[in-house]
Amino acid sequence: MNQKRKLRSQAWWDDATNPEMTALYLERYLNFGLTREELQSGRPVIGIAQTGSDLVPCNRHHLSLAVRVKEGVRDAGGIPLEFPAHPLQETGKRPTAALDRNLAYLGLVEVLHGYPLDGVVLTTGCDKTTPSCLMAAATVDLPAIVLSGGPMLNGYYRGRLAGSGLVIWEARRLLAAGSIDYREFMDMVAAAAPSVGHCNTMGTALSMNVLAEAVGMSLPGCAAIPAPYRERAQMAYATGRRIVEMVHEDLTPSAIMTKAAFENAIAVASAIGASTNCPIHMNAIARHVGVDLTNDDWQRVGQDVHLLVDCQPAGRFLGEDFYRAGGAPAVMNELLRAGRLHGDALTVSGRTVGENVASAAVANRDVIRSYEDPLLRAAGLLVMSGNLFDSAVMKSSVIGEIFRDRYLSDPANPDVFVARAIVFEGPEDYHARINDPSLGIDERCILVMRNTGPIAYPGSAEVVNMDPPDALVRAGISLPTLGDGRQSGTSDSPSILNASPESAVGGGLALLRTGDRIRVDLRRRRVDVLLSDDEIEQRRRSLKLPELESQTPWQEIYRNAVGPLSTGACFEPAVRYQHLVQLRGLPRHSH
Repeated sequence: MNQKRKLRSQAWWDDATNPEMTALYLERYLNFGLTREELQSGRPVIGIAQTGSDLVPCNRHHLSLAVRVKEGVRDAGGIPLEFPAHPLQETGKRPTAALDRNLAYLGLVEVLHGYPLDGVVLTTGCDKTTPSCLMAAATVDLPAIVLSGGPMLNGYYRGRLAGSGLVIWEARRLLAAGSIDYREFMDMVAAAAPSVGHCNTMGTALSMNVLAEAVGMSLPGCAAIPAPYRERAQMAYATGRRIVEMVHEDLTPSAIMTKAAFENAIAVASAIGASTNCPIHMNAIARHVGVDLTNDDWQRVGQDVHLLVDCQPAGRFLGEDFYRAGGAPAVMNELLRAGRLHGDALTVSGRTVGENVASAAVANRDVIRSYEDPLLRAAGLLVMSGNLFDSAVMKSSVIGEIFRDRYLSDPANPDVFVARAIVFEGPEDYHARINDPSLGIDERCILVMRNTGPIAYPGSAEVVNMDPPDALVRAGISLPTLGDGRQSGTSDSPSILNASPESAVGGGLALLRTGDRIRVDLRRRRVDVLLSDDEIEQRRRSLKLPELESQTPWQEIYRNAVGPLSTGACFEPAVRYQHLVQLRGLPRHSH
């Protein structure tokens, strides 16, 4: 360990060759009590990217966790500086928090590159906070470590587990069926949020924080500690200490987030029944760190990995149970023993994955199954293609027995169904017409929603998990759904999602009409509209794309620069900026 290495922050606060600028940078940072002795000591300056606020309740407890991070940084010989990140609350931001993921990323890149920081603690939790932070750390490539906020405690409603997010979709169906009223709907959903923390289901929040650990960017066991547990604050302290050591070691994201590390994350995603949003975010992180990762890798690496974690929405239990059963390290130990992980991948601990999880044990086999006795075999995401899109994903781990019996059990064509398309132009159109009897919706239909991708919405909203008409809900019938948008990671619907290219840029869904017949073949991973090539070409010639009206300046900028969901929905001009600290050098002086 070379503690005499010149630190980046010294170019601001201790540059004897430029006393004028050093004085200018230094003096204002003294006005709240820091001293010259501290700032000119050569001690690592550690940023704490604070994603918690009153606008982000899922991450709000990071405001108190940051105190323990700072204590860890100080005890390890560093100087902590906390700063705010752009708010990203999945259930608060309209039209969708996905719109602001790239905005938060851009803002954090500028902070990490433009200020006197030697390393950073990334506070994560709610869905988009994890990818935005990791994307920025990947771009700048200075030492970085993730501190997850952790899930809420288990929720209960009338003696039964109530999982956040999932309970909304359940309550929505009960309301449509007339089984509960408005007040019971509110009570049922509120019961799922009993404490601080993010979703307690294996939705996008918990999935992405587990994958941050799997890809090597947080300390072992960090991801799933429930937010109120004492171990969460202890992890905050350990994370603060470790980032100082990482600065001395010059251990950066590019050394950790390699192709092998991302393949580890894909395998873990399959084993935990991760959200369908994970490929979008992990592909984006990989692109910003310079790793070639595509949806084809998710199919190649992850599809035949077994589901080990019995957690809602693919199972029965919740995040608190997952943690107490062993969390991510126990799952990774199972995968490592089965030969499904790269055990030599480096992590922020300074040790390899194999070293980190070698002694991890499963404490509850009801929650985390062995690889030899999984909850479901070959349970990874299915990556689909066809004449309607180049790429889409389907979560095979939530295909239930009823759905399989109704749609996938034809002895002559197993895992194949043909359905009549009912096309909606977005969620407003869906809500206005889903109960229209003239549509003739029955159990042989597939609900399709278009104009919900990154450009059209904008941002790509979680709106594709559509319920059937109320009459079918009352009969206990669910329908397959398809769209160029996303759905909540907490949903138990086996939808075909993230279709790329999206309809607003001429993707195949734009050509679809209500009444068209769609063939879905899970074994061949194909989705095709049953039309002749001539008919498809004729429709394409007469296609008029929608005129999109932006409500804010950022929406217009975003629409003009965002890529498809299949490649991460990145801010495309930013992807060529990589390893800024190493390749682009220090920013110019401000005066």
